[in-house]
Amino acid sequence: MTEDELMEPERCEYIHVHEEIVAQVNENMPDEETLYDLADLFRIFADSTRIKILYVLFESEMCVCDIAQLLGMTQSAISHQLRSLKQSKLVKGRRDGKTVFYSLADSHVRTILDQGMEHVSE
Repeated sequence: MTEDELMEPERCEYIHVHEEIVAQVNENMPDEETLYDLADLFRIFADSTRIKILYVLFESEMCVCDIAQLLGMTQSAISHQLRSLKQSKLVKGRRDGKTVFYSLADSHVRTILDQGMEHVSE
């Protein structure tokens, strides 16, 4: 194959729509709002600081002070990221007196992190 042939977009040789397949996939496609929400969720994972915080919480429930100390960041920066993670329902807080301890929201977050790490480690 020449370099020009490699650069051309892939095209079907025959103009033939596989109507049954297209109909089945269309029937199973989530609605636009759900796909937008999914894209928004993955956007949250696109920040390395938020990923670090999630991995910290993967290991143990922690307060903002401890997370900031562990990651070498300010409490303000950690609080800002935790707010985004809470809004996305990836992290939850538990109050103990004046201190809030954060943890992963549920087992789905653990699964997403596990699967992501497995994928990048291949």
